[in-house]
Formats: sequence, C-alpha cells, structure tokens
Amino acid sequence: MRYYERICEKSGKEFIIGVDEAGRGPLAGPVVAAAVCLRKRVFHCRIDDSKRLSASQRNAAYHEILLNSFFGIGIVNEAVIDRVNILVATQRAMERAVAGLVERRGNVRPDSVHVLIDGPVTLNVGFSTTRIIKGDQKSMSIAAASILAKVTRDRIMDIYDKIFPVYGFTQHKGYPTRIHRMAIKKFGRAPIHRLSFCGVKDKSISR
Repeated sequence: MRYYERICEKSGKEFIIGVDEAGRGPLAGPVVAAAVCLRKRVFHCRIDDSKRLSASQRNAAYHEILLNSFFGIGIVNEAVIDRVNILVATQRAMERAVAGLVERRGNVRPDSVHVLIDGPVTLNVGFSTTRIIKGDQKSMSIAAASILAKVTRDRIMDIYDKIFPVYGFTQHKGYPTRIHRMAIKKFGRAPIHRLSFCGVKDKSISR
C-alpha cells in the first residue's frame, strides 16, 4: 500500500497527499472528498479501501488518521451537483479538500508536493499529480482519504436522517436501495435529493 508513496519519495517529494471521495452514486446528500498527508507509516488500525472495512473498523481508523495526518475535507451539496453534474462536483470537492489541507499545513513548497488521486479524475491543484485506478486499494494515503471521506459523509447522512426520518438515510446513506426508492415513491423528494438523478427527477415534489 506504500508503493506509490515510495516512488514519490524517491523522486524527492516530501509532502505526499492522497485524495478520494465518497458519495458519487447516492440519490441524496452531498459528495464529500478528503485529502490526507500521513505523518506516520505504521498504523494500529487497518488502513484500506473504506468499502472493505466495517463501520467499526472505519471509525477506529478515522480517529487514528486524524491524529496522525494533515488533512482537508471538501463538501459539495446536492444543489451544486444538480447544477454542474456529479463529475464536476466531485472535482470541486477534491480540489477544496487539497486546498484545505495545504492551508492547514502552511509553508508548503509546490515542488515538494505530489497528489495521488483515486480514479481518472483531473484536478487543478497547482501540484504534480498521479491518477490511480482503484487507488484506495493501492495507496495508503488514498485509502486513508477514502476513510475520512466515507465517515464524514455517513455522519452527515445520519444528521439528515433525524431531519427527514421517513427515508431511512442512516440505513442506506442515500444510495439507491429498494427501501430508499420506495420511500421516494411514497413520500416524494426531500430537499436533499439530487433532482438530476434517475429515480428522483421524475417525482412530483420539487425542492
């Protein structure tokens, strides 16, 4: 999981950032991205693709990552997703996450930074980048970012579940499960639903 990080280090990069997102596929809620620069190499908790971890494993890793990294979070809400499309929204969230990390870290030379990106996403961040397909399974930095993004988004959806309890957001986090689709059919759309997504846009209740 440190193959790409070692390549960056051998090329003289001192500040290696992993970037990933959570929430491209749901019918509701924001897309959330995280950027992580790890400050240690060995973790007690399992650091892996967030989808490979249980909720308890993700939460434990989340806290350890926060304590041992520089990080940034980028959030783009459903209204922007509808306006610009999910790909552009994902790019914006990732760029905001990187910018937040760099601002928090401070005093970073651009030539010392390299950004490892999960998937074929092109980012305008002012640093050299590497796009890695399934990067959350190949890079520890990206895997750590995937965990922060996933846990952050899940917590947002848990809050929305209390505001809009009929949809069951805590259970499915806004993804297009049968239960979620049935709730939309029965209760119409909530203000956090993505109106441009199939399964939502044809319903009668608008935002």
